[in-house]
Amino acid sequence: MSKTEAPAGKTGTPDEQGEFGAAGASMSTAPRDRDREDAAPNLPRLGVIGWLRWFWRQLTSMRVALILLLLLSLGAIPGSLIPQNNVDELKVQDFTERHTTLAPIYDKLQLFDVYSSVWFSAIYILLFVSLIGCIVPRTWQFVGQLRGRPPGAPKKLTRLPAYTTWRTEAEPEQVHEAALTMLKQRRFRAHTAGSGAGASVAAEKGYLREAGNLMFHIALIVMLVAFAAGQLFKSEGGKLIMEGDGFANTLSQYDDFKSGSLFDSSNLAPFSFRLDKFVGTYERSGPNRGTARTYRADVTYSEGADGPEKKKSIEVNKPLEIDGSKVYLIGHGFAPAVTVRDGKGKIVYQASVPVLPIDQNGTSTGAIKVMDNYRDKNGKPDQLGFNAFFVPTFAGVGKGQMFSQFPAADYPVLALSAYHGSLGVDAGVPQNVYQLDTRKMKKFKDADGQLFKQRLRPGETMKLPDGAGSITFEKNLKEWATFQISQQPGTGWALGGAIAAVAGLAGSLFIQRRRVWVRAVKGADGVTVVEMAGLGRSESAKVPEELAQLAAHLHDQAPTAPESDPQPEASSDSDPDVVPAEGAEK
Repeated sequence: MSKTEAPAGKTGTPDEQGEFGAAGASMSTAPRDRDREDAAPNLPRLGVIGWLRWFWRQLTSMRVALILLLLLSLGAIPGSLIPQNNVDELKVQDFTERHTTLAPIYDKLQLFDVYSSVWFSAIYILLFVSLIGCIVPRTWQFVGQLRGRPPGAPKKLTRLPAYTTWRTEAEPEQVHEAALTMLKQRRFRAHTAGSGAGASVAAEKGYLREAGNLMFHIALIVMLVAFAAGQLFKSEGGKLIMEGDGFANTLSQYDDFKSGSLFDSSNLAPFSFRLDKFVGTYERSGPNRGTARTYRADVTYSEGADGPEKKKSIEVNKPLEIDGSKVYLIGHGFAPAVTVRDGKGKIVYQASVPVLPIDQNGTSTGAIKVMDNYRDKNGKPDQLGFNAFFVPTFAGVGKGQMFSQFPAADYPVLALSAYHGSLGVDAGVPQNVYQLDTRKMKKFKDADGQLFKQRLRPGETMKLPDGAGSITFEKNLKEWATFQISQQPGTGWALGGAIAAVAGLAGSLFIQRRRVWVRAVKGADGVTVVEMAGLGRSESAKVPEELAQLAAHLHDQAPTAPESDPQPEASSDSDPDVVPAEGAEK
C-alpha cells in the first residue's frame, strides 16, 4: 500500500476549492458573509431599510455577540467593587460621606445601582437579541444539514489535506461495500454517492461540534432569562432572632426586606421557625485560635399555618429549604439581660438587649432605651438611655482596652454610660435601635462632673447618681443569630444553563467536524485503484491520523495487489512466432 499525505491545513486556492464542489463547501452553519459578494461599481444608496438590515446583520454576528458578552462582564465589575443600594444602603451612605468628590459622579453614572442601571440593561438586552438572532438561522441550517447527506467526492482527491491510495484485486463494488460498512460501524454518516465509474462512498462525522456550539448559545440565553426572572421576582430579607424567639414568614416580621419589581408579597411561602439554641465552639490555641469549629443554629420549624413541627440544624452553606425559600445562617452575637429600676426600686424595664459585634472576637455595641414607666426622683416622667459596650471575654482591668480576647463568653463584661431626657422616639422619625441619639438628652455625671459610666460583670448593678435608679446586668446571658430568608426563582434554570454551557463549549472545542471519501475505480490494466481522502473543518493532525487508521482497516479487506512480473527479454535465436503464456503479465 502506498500512502501520500498533503501537508495538514492545505486548502488550495479558491479555484482549486471550486473543483471540490459541494465537498469543499464550508461545514459550518454560520450565516454566510454577504458583504463579500461581488458588488457593482455604482451601488444605490442603502436607505433606511438597507441600514436597518446592515445593523441587524452586525448585531447578530458572532463577533458582536462576543463583544457584548465581554462588555457585560466588564460592566459587572463595578457592582462587585462599589457598594450597591440593593445590597447595603448603609455602606453606600458611608461611601458617599467619605468620598464627596467621587460619590456624585458615581451616582450620575448609576454605579451604586449597576445591575438596574440603564447602560447595564441596554447591554443585557442587546446581548439577548444578538444571541437569538444568531442562533435561529444557525439552528435551521443545522437541521437542514442533519436531514441532508454528505456530498459526493470531489474530482481531484489528491488536493485534499489528507490522502492515500493503493491498488487492489478486489472489485470496486466490494471496496465500496466494505468501506460503507466500516464507516457506519465507526459512527460516520455514510452513503454511496453516484453510480458506475463515478461512484464513491461519502461519510461525515462530528455533527456534535455544531450541536455543542448551539447548545452553548442556547444555554447562555437560558442563563440570561433565569437571571432576569430571579431579579424581577426575587425576595430577600433579614431577621435577628434571640434564643427562644421565633419568626413567621410575613412582611411585617422582617427587620429589612428587599424584592424585585414584579414580586408579590402574597407569594411568600407560609412557614415559621423558632431558634432553640445557637451552638458555637472555637479553636482555643494555635494559629487558628478563635476560628469557629461549630457554628450552628438549632431550630424548630413548621410548614404552612398549622403544619407539624420539625427539628433542623442550620449551618453555614447548609440552609433550611422550605417551599422554594432558603433560610441561611449569616451571623451571631450576644444579648445581655438587664433590669432597670427607678429611684423607688420599681422595675421599669427588663429585657435581653441584642448588641452588634464589631470584630471577630465578639466585641459588640448597642443601646438600651427605657421609654415608658420611668419617673425621676421628683415623680416626673422621663426617659433613660444607656450606651452599651459588651465583650464576651474581657482582658482584665489594666490589661488593655475594652476589646474582647476570644469570641466565646468566657469572661463577659458590660460597659454602660448613662443619659436621661428625650430619646427622640416620639418625633415619628425612624431611628436605629442599636444606636442612642443623645442630642436631646443630658448626661448623668459622676463626682468629677464627667459622664457617668461603669463596667459590670453578670450579677452586678450600676446605681445612677442622685437616686435616679439603677441597672443590673443579669446572669442569664442569651445569644442571638441573624438569618437571611431568600426566595429567588430561576436558580435551578441558571445552574442547568451553566452546566449545559460548559458541556456545549467543551463539545465545540474538542469535537472536530470532518468528511471522508472512498473511491474505487478499475484501472486500464484491470486492477482496482482505491483512493481515500479526508477534509476537516479546521487544521488538525487528527484528520490524517484517522484517515490512516481507516485506510489500514479497509486495506485488510482489500489488500494491495501483487506487483506484475517484468516481461522477459526476447533472445536473438528465439523463434519470433513464440508468444508469452497467458497470464504472464497483468
